[in-house]
Amino acid sequence: MSFLHPNGTIIDLGVNIDHVATLRNARGTRYPDPIRAALLAEQAGADCITLHLREDRRHIKDADVIALAPQLLTRMNLEAAVTQEMIDFACRIKPADVCLVPEKRTEVTTEGGLDVAGNFHAVQAAVKQLQAEGIRVSLFIDADEAQMDATIAVGAPVIELHTGRYADTEGAEQQAELERVRRGVLYGASRGLKVNAGHGLHYTNVQAIAAIPDIAELNIGHAIVAHSVFVGWENAVREMKAIMVSTRLGRQ
Repeated sequence: MSFLHPNGTIIDLGVNIDHVATLRNARGTRYPDPIRAALLAEQAGADCITLHLREDRRHIKDADVIALAPQLLTRMNLEAAVTQEMIDFACRIKPADVCLVPEKRTEVTTEGGLDVAGNFHAVQAAVKQLQAEGIRVSLFIDADEAQMDATIAVGAPVIELHTGRYADTEGAEQQAELERVRRGVLYGASRGLKVNAGHGLHYTNVQAIAAIPDIAELNIGHAIVAHSVFVGWENAVREMKAIMVSTRLGRQ
């Protein structure tokens, strides 16, 4: 339930705390504490907390996930690569949601969607193992019908559409990417998938994505962490949630 709309959720905000951990790790200190960030984000209106335990542990550490899991009042959305190490770890922690993502050691951030169709059997095995532990599985994919069909075939009920290309472009190219996302949302919803979205969204480009009616949740991190330098962490979360909800309600 949205704190801005007590009669029900209009659109959920998943706050990604990865880059709070990035700041901490830059100096090898204990601060800023991503656990505290997660709990404060909940108080400020976050509907879930998203964090990516990468294979190289460049930001979130195993200990962060373990410490945070029992403290959340909302739910944990754990992003993980399709590797046996990560799937086994997730099954031990049992977050509410696991979002399976592509991962390359050399990338600065996730560069595109998971190729579900091209890695069908590995993804299917991961989905089955996670679901056996009562974990809802989401697949982070591009807005491509073949990938959505493959998602349904492997048994995952949720997709998160990659909005990075939309976020990284301008003008006519951005409009074309927005239309691609819109078509993807429509197709996914028509096939019975819960449709989330995220990547690269910030305070001046999120509106067009948030306005798409069938998107259930947006996962946003870097922009909120960056904005919090100037306005404070809780204010940054509140502002993003307010923009999303007011856009969905048509009060831009």
